[in-house]
Amino acid sequence: QETQCEELCLRGKKGEPVGIGRLERFVADYQMKHSQEQNKTAKTNGHKIAVIGSGPAGLTCAGDLAKMGYEVTVFEALHTPGGVLVYGIPEFRLPKALVREEIATVEALGVKIIPDMVIGKSLTLDELLEEEGFEAVFIGSGAGLPNFQKIPGENLLGVYSANEFLTRINLMKAYDFPCHDTPVQVGKSVAVIGGGNVAMDAARCAKRMGAENSYIVYRRSEVEMPARVEEVHHAKEEGIIFHMLTNPTQILGDENGRVKGMEVIKMELGEPDASGRRRPVPIKGSEYILDVQTVVVAIGNSPNPLIKSTTPGLDAQKWGGIIADEETGQTSRIGVFAGGDTVTGAATVILAMGAGKKSAAAIDEYIKNKK
Repeated sequence: QETQCEELCLRGKKGEPVGIGRLERFVADYQMKHSQEQNKTAKTNGHKIAVIGSGPAGLTCAGDLAKMGYEVTVFEALHTPGGVLVYGIPEFRLPKALVREEIATVEALGVKIIPDMVIGKSLTLDELLEEEGFEAVFIGSGAGLPNFQKIPGENLLGVYSANEFLTRINLMKAYDFPCHDTPVQVGKSVAVIGGGNVAMDAARCAKRMGAENSYIVYRRSEVEMPARVEEVHHAKEEGIIFHMLTNPTQILGDENGRVKGMEVIKMELGEPDASGRRRPVPIKGSEYILDVQTVVVAIGNSPNPLIKSTTPGLDAQKWGGIIADEETGQTSRIGVFAGGDTVTGAATVILAMGAGKKSAAAIDEYIKNKK
């Protein structure tokens, strides 16, 4: 809300802007209390729709289609539905009880959710359409493939992608090991590479997992950080240490192949790049060693190429995002729609929900025109 709404609010020019975030919270809380009277479904129309992924885009699309009378089945790769809402966003930012309530609401509409189903492996998209009886498919599989810097040492023990680190903690409950099976190694000092909201989540989780020092290492200044101001504020409140204008050059390991430190170099800002932000330039001879035992790489994600590689005729961007119409979600394959992070790359929950809602309307129109 800070950049999309409140930053441009005219009230903010003379005082405090309209509290969009707080208004959204009020609306969400009201909807939770009155969901039963709002979530009424139409008579079943007999048409089957498949939704790949149970994150914000997939759940929204599935819910809207179910209200229109469609028989919707959601295929989820993980053992728990919710997508990034359950594996990526920590409990202290999004209580999982709220997510479970939302999922239960969607299921109450008649939506069937099948976990542990990797489309492209367990079943292909074409098999859904040709053998399983589905008339249309919505792809909302997100962007869960982590990006790395490709610097020396990224294969050392103690180096995690933010995806793996947060999934182990949030979904697999590593904080309760050994009562739960999945551990996570958190050293005395942890370095998180990146400056977005995911990096803030990882740094704050590291603190909660016992790290004495949790560092954010970001190559630009705080002004250029993509993380929300509120998230940066909370991180500082919790004692997260920020190394700004600093970029990793290599991760150092001991004789056992475990992280023992990270070499970084100081940066200065040069001319703006294609994104409009000033390009960080290394300062020669400014290298130094950060004493850390765990490194978390949080520099973005890309869509998993599995669905694209097993679906002939499905066009995608060079970086992996499925090409889809912005207003309808229609892809290059007839009857196949897509939306959310799998199209745009990692973005916001609300944008993913909006894409799911648009695609639900487009799928309804597509089915009606097929008759």
